[in-house]
Parts: sequence; C-alpha cells; structure tokens
Amino acid sequence: MTASVTGNAELASAARREQTRARYPDAEGYVERDGVRVFWESYGAGDQTILLLPTWEIVHSRVWKCQIPYLARHFRVVTFDPRGNGRSDRPREVDAYDRREVAGDALAIFDSLGVERAAVVSWCGGVGVLLAAEHPERVGALVEIAPDSPLTTDPGEQQGYSFDDLLDTDEEWAKWNRHFWLRDWPGFVEFFMSEMFSEPHSTKQIEDAVAWGLETDPETIVRGMEADWMLPRPHGSPAGWPWIDREQALALCARIRCPVLVIHGSRDRIVGADRGPAVAAAIPGARLLLLEGAGHAPHLRDPVKVNLELRDFLAAPTPTSSAWTRARARPKRALYVSSPIGLGHARRDIAIARELRNLHPDLVIDWLAQDPVTRMLEACRERIHPASTELANESGHIESESAEHDLHCFQAIRRMDEILVANFMVFHDVVSAEPYDLWIGDEAWELDYFLHENPELKNAAYCWLTDFVGWIPMPDGGDREEFLTSDYNAEMIGHIARFPRLRDRAVFVGNPEDIVPDTFGPDLPAIRDWTESHYDFAGYVTGFDPVTLGDRDAIRAELGYLPDEQVCIVTVGGSGVGGALLRRVIDAFPEAKQRVPGLRMIVVAGPRIDPASLPAGDGLEVRPYVHELYRHLAACDLAVVQGGLTTGMELTAAKRPFLYFPLKHHFEQNYHVRHRLERYRAGRCMDFDTSTPEAIAQAIAEQIGMQVTYRDVETDGAARAAALIAEML
Repeated sequence: MTASVTGNAELASAARREQTRARYPDAEGYVERDGVRVFWESYGAGDQTILLLPTWEIVHSRVWKCQIPYLARHFRVVTFDPRGNGRSDRPREVDAYDRREVAGDALAIFDSLGVERAAVVSWCGGVGVLLAAEHPERVGALVEIAPDSPLTTDPGEQQGYSFDDLLDTDEEWAKWNRHFWLRDWPGFVEFFMSEMFSEPHSTKQIEDAVAWGLETDPETIVRGMEADWMLPRPHGSPAGWPWIDREQALALCARIRCPVLVIHGSRDRIVGADRGPAVAAAIPGARLLLLEGAGHAPHLRDPVKVNLELRDFLAAPTPTSSAWTRARARPKRALYVSSPIGLGHARRDIAIARELRNLHPDLVIDWLAQDPVTRMLEACRERIHPASTELANESGHIESESAEHDLHCFQAIRRMDEILVANFMVFHDVVSAEPYDLWIGDEAWELDYFLHENPELKNAAYCWLTDFVGWIPMPDGGDREEFLTSDYNAEMIGHIARFPRLRDRAVFVGNPEDIVPDTFGPDLPAIRDWTESHYDFAGYVTGFDPVTLGDRDAIRAELGYLPDEQVCIVTVGGSGVGGALLRRVIDAFPEAKQRVPGLRMIVVAGPRIDPASLPAGDGLEVRPYVHELYRHLAACDLAVVQGGLTTGMELTAAKRPFLYFPLKHHFEQNYHVRHRLERYRAGRCMDFDTSTPEAIAQAIAEQIGMQVTYRDVETDGAARAAALIAEML
C-alpha cells in the first residue's frame, strides 16, 4: 500500500492547523539575547526541572507534544522554540544560528525561570552534548535521542551530493541542496520527514512534521546550515560538514560527567543506525538503549516506550512509604475505561457493570472516565478513580473539530493523537500502582492501540468493547482518505494478527447483521467476515428493558406530560457538536406548532451546551442535562436527534418515531449507525443541509405519533456482555 505521504499541497497546508493540546503551559514568555527573542513554555511544578531541547530550525517545540503531558505530572518541564521556527524570531544573520547561541538561549531561559540545574533531553541537534560538556554545573543528567554527531557518516553524506552546487538531479538525498530548498521547500520537507519516520503506518507523524517544517522558510534553514560550517572544513570534506569535526566531538563527549542515556533506533535513516552507539561509546559511563525497528524520532512514533524510559532514567521522586497486599487477600477489582465521546457508552457500560456485579457480588469496579461520562457515573453512585482528573479532554477536542453540523470523525480522532498518548500514560500509571484483575475498555482507543504497540505492559485480563469495526472513507475525501482509512485498518488487523491473545475478549455490542457490508480497504478483508472471526457478539445493550418501564401513560404523567400534548423531544447527546441542529429545530418550532395542535417541544441541551444560549417560548422548553433521558424518549410522541447509535437504538427499543440527522463527514453515523437503524427499519434519516426549518416542521407533522413497525431490540445485551466478560474473572 503506497501513497504520497501528504497527498498534496492543500493537505499539507491543512495539516498546519493547531491541534487541541493534551496540556497547555502553566507559564510562557520570551527571553531576548542580542536582539533575538526566543519563546519558551513551562509545564508542571515538580521539584526537578526537565528541559526538552529543540533540534535544528526545521521544527519547533511541538515535537515534544507526546512527552510534555506525562512528564509534567512528575516534573517541571520547560521547552522552547529554536531560533528560526515556531514563535521565536528568525534572525537574518548567519552567526545567530550557531549551536552555542542555542545553548545560550537555554541558559538564559534557566536564569529567567530561576532554574539552577536541570536534566536535559535532546533530540538530534547536538546542543545537549554542548551544554553538558561546557556547563556541567547546570546539567544534572542528559538524554540524547538519535544524536547528531560527526562520529559516523549519515546516509545523506554517503550519497555524496553537494549542498552548494546546482545538481542535475533531485532524487533522494540530492534534495539536501540549497538550490532545491529555495526552489521547492515543501518537496524537501515531505521527503525529509518521510525518511525520518521509517516505521510503517506513520502517516500522522509525517503530516505533523511536514506542518512544522512548513512553519519556517528555506532562507532561514540555509542560514542555519551556513552557521554550522563556520569552522574551517577539513581538506576534502563535503559541503555541509557539521559544526565540529570528529576530534572535537570526541573531546566534547569525553568531558561529560553527568549520567547519560542515549536512545537510538535501528532503522534511523537520517543519521544512520550506528551513530547512537558511537556517541554512547564516546561518553564516559553512558547507557545505550537501542530500539529495534525504530526510526529517527522514536519519541513521536513510540512515545509510550520513550516516556517510560525517560521517567525511569530521570528518577522522579517516589513515596517514601508504600504498602502491599497478598494476592489472595485482595478483592476482585476491575478498571473500566469508558469513552467520553457521547454518553451512550456510559449508559451501556453502567448496565454491563451492574450485570457483572450480579455474577460477581464481590467485584470492585473503578472507573477511569471524564466529563460528561463522570456526571452519569456520579448520578449512579459509581466509583470514579481519582486519576480521572488527570485525563486530557477528549470531548473538548471533538467539539473543537466540529463546524455547523459537521464533524470529520476520522480526521478528528487522528488529530487527537497527543491526547490519546497522554491518557494512556494516565492509565498506565494507575495500573502500575494498583493491582487489577481485569481491564475493560469501551472504545477506549488509547488503551487498545498502545497496548498493541507495547504488549509487554499488559498485566491483567483485558476486554475490548465496540459497536462498530472499520474506518470508512467519506466520498469527498478522495484517494487520500481511502488510503488513510485503509492504512489505519491494516494496522489494526496487523495488531490482532501479531498479538491475537492481547485482547482476552473482544465483544461487539450488536449482532453480525449490524456490521456494514464493506471491506477494510483495497486488498483487505470484508469487515463482517473478519469481525465474525475475531469478536463475540452480545447483541445490543440499551441499558434498560422497555417492559420494565411500565405503562406509557403512567410514565408521561410522572414526567409531567399531559394526555392531550404531543411531546417532541429534541436531543443531540453529550457533546457540544449538535448545537446547530438544536437551533435549526427550534427555528422550525413555530410552523410545527401550527401544523400540530398541542405540540410541546422539549429541547435537551446536554451537559456541554449552555441552555441560556438557546431561545425558549410558549410550548418550547430548553433543559440542561437530563438524567435517565431514555424514560423521556419512551414517553414522547416524536424525537428529533443526531445520528448517534445510542439514542437511535433507545428510540427503536421503545418503538417511538424519530427523525435523525447524521453529522456530515461522520463516517460512523453515516455508515455504521445508518446501516443498523435501517436493518431495524427504524427512524427517518434526514439531511441537515437540505432540511430547512419548513421541511423539518413538515416532517414533525408527518411523523409525530405515528405507529411504527420496528424490529424488536434484544433486552439481554448487558447480561450477555457481562457473562462474556465474567469468564475472565
């Protein structure tokens, strides 16, 4: 499977948008030296300070996005943008880019923040070695990731192309040429970043790095390269000889006395696989960690492994006292990780948890969850793990990715990568400190992905739940999106094939017929065939049995709905993405009221939309989050909803008519959910773009109170899921 790494210039430009961060700085500012301003950020408040150094001018400090949230929970973390990129200045003088100037920037930031001594983590640039050798009183420990040093020749040097001459080719490392940079900087950046990530399935990391590289310009990069050459070149050396020669590099390494860890990938195509070992051998007492199969940027491609190695090496303080309980004396414990993207997961997970306790009354369940899921858990008096407060906000990220009734779900989850890393690290800290018999992840993408990337971290039984399988491209995404979704599907299939027992149980919340009749992509298997081979099926989990709700008239009376009212419930779930639909339906209310005598519309804003931001009026009420909303849905005469699965299936189970509006570009709602609802012959699907308020009013009038002929929804899904999970206890 091959494709252009960024697709085209338009995609590269789109990739430059700032993603929602997993953690924002506690302080930020500038230091100024000789008229050059350098931007810094500080995170956390630990006793020990960690400086994450920039590399050369081609990228800025966001290269540390996967390390900052984790390390900042244990240390004070400082980063800064190098001269020439990010929010730092781009001086026009060549000598402003000398490596010692960058080292001087680091020391100036130390002084401005009152940092006497720090551990330094460096990636490629060589400044970490310079600081540790020439300023030993300021560096307490050093980590060198894929170090840059003239101790060995790199792949580009081995091809022997001139940097200064106008070449008659631009193949491969011939692109490392000033004329090519000035002529086609995006072309060089795409080539270089593709070489940097030699690992398969690295499309997101490449896109990020390309975006960072496009935040500077080739003239700045050329000045940086010229600054590297200010020393006289040895006779016969190629253009682009580094800022020090081999003997000077050896002398610098020999002067380092602090503890040193060198991390290097065996498939490094930028500086070569032998450079890290050579640097480790040159530094007295240095420890080498060789990552087999890794490329030049393991902190971005294998962040969990690198994060854990950094924390262990940098020795965060540990409690002076601890306790241990013999295994047979421990209660049975499960850690439940429930996706915060929509409240449907929480409702079904609570139902499954209750059934699990029926089978194992002694089972203690802790929840690792975040708002808005925690609101429902608190209302049900479930036990929320204190570490939940450390989780980065996934719902907030999804909302930041949405437009008017439009959410490109696949791309939004791709761009949530640093949040997923941060949240997996929280999970890992929890399960490392406390023994659990079972982990349950309901569409906890970070848990499933990073366990398969780091299977050695699994130390309990693990159950994965989901109600859909397979990323599906949207039609207007073209070849690029088809390639990306296929690549993501292929990586997942490869994970399961390589580690078939990592998921002790995979449970599909539904039936085989609910699976879409599509393939995972070109040359990949059919989704239904593959899923039937790798999942158990629980049937759908509504979280309630319609029979137990009792008489509908009694429910209406209890909820305050009068017999002669035609009640229309409008709800869009637990996120803020559905605000546009709420407003469109509210605009339709006056005409709908004329068409439907006795119409009473209840608009449920949910936990993340301010009810005060929505208009109300006679016969139109706006309510905030409503506990046990399914009871109101069972009592209504019509519901108007988004395209989410949970609400749609609750209405299907309760046999109530409803209109649903799938979000544009939301592949799950447009394909997986719609396929399932059509199988149940449930609901009327409507297009938001073409549904004017008048059209919605007419649809309300046509559908309200209508008798339906839906398929029955099974009522034992929670019990069946719990029975499958309980076998692992």
